[in-house]
Amino acid sequence: MAEPRLRILQVMRAPVGGLFRHVADLTRELAASGHAVGLVVDSLANDAQTEGKLAALLPHASLGIHRLPMPRVLGRADLKTPFTVRRLARSLDIDVMHGHGAKGGFYARLARLGGGKTVALYTPHGGVLHFSRSSLSGRVFHMLERALMARTGAIIFESAYARATYSALIGTPTCPTEVIHNGLAPDEFVPVRPAENAADFVFVGELRGLKGIHVLVDALVAVTRPDGTPATLVMAGDGPSRSALEAQIMGLGLGDRLHLLGAQPARPTFAKGRIAVVPSLAESLPYVVLEAAAARLPVIATRVGGIPEIFGPTSDSLVPADNAEALRAAMQAALDDQPATEAEMQARLAHIESHFSLATMAGGIETLYRSVLARA
Repeated sequence: MAEPRLRILQVMRAPVGGLFRHVADLTRELAASGHAVGLVVDSLANDAQTEGKLAALLPHASLGIHRLPMPRVLGRADLKTPFTVRRLARSLDIDVMHGHGAKGGFYARLARLGGGKTVALYTPHGGVLHFSRSSLSGRVFHMLERALMARTGAIIFESAYARATYSALIGTPTCPTEVIHNGLAPDEFVPVRPAENAADFVFVGELRGLKGIHVLVDALVAVTRPDGTPATLVMAGDGPSRSALEAQIMGLGLGDRLHLLGAQPARPTFAKGRIAVVPSLAESLPYVVLEAAAARLPVIATRVGGIPEIFGPTSDSLVPADNAEALRAAMQAALDDQPATEAEMQARLAHIESHFSLATMAGGIETLYRSVLARA
């Protein structure tokens, strides 16, 4: 006998970045499995790009996309929106509310005040973990996290790193938890072939210090190809550190070896380099590492956040963050021993194919929904 289809409400604040990609992927996969899905999103900060993303997702959201005020930090709307979400969930006969990020998680769980058959699950996506204990907002959010444990059917972490960080910052969860990694679609595993004039290395990400961009530029200086010519790099992205980065490139005399492409989609940009470099100083579970590895690029990355989980059996090759010399050595080794670089890429690809697919991600989350409902 087939299991009953579920009515699911995904709650998030802003449809941007990796959080939105996760929710969009999950919505499409759940809808394809026959479930009815709706979304609650913020009405305060929408722009043309946001509206375009939501319009593309609407055909998969049979329960509609509902816009409610969700201030980024604490605001007046926080006193009303959870109760609006509760009324919406009851009117739509929702089985599962799944909150994403700090605000989505709070609203989904606060909406359970007063009881009812709906269960609430929560994925932090970093969210509350980014608030410092020393700030007023941080102390309030962390207090709310602890208070809402009793109303949480389960917390889903996208990495073991995120679960450990949550426990250290908030406290050990008193509700069930599960690590379910983000996943990639089948077409993201199609190889990307380097262009004939591809650079030796490619970086895709926001141009800000936390992404390790200045460390990468320092490391490039002394990297050479096997024939002794200087190695080259292209960087796609934009951000607050662009001016400082341009000054660094000029000061080091790298203008003919390093080209800034501006903001570009990741997958087409991978063809402009032969080896991806992710020199981040901090991360959670970055999609760019998954995407580059699935596209069959060798990847050099730092040992931060959940990246070791992505690298799996190849994690010994990760380099320490904020260490230009270690990064330079890894970049040089990748050019000097191309057979070893290729073999490592293939081993990493096999690990990602078996652990980071959309089907695995959505299937794991659906199973958890049913498990929480069975206990309710």
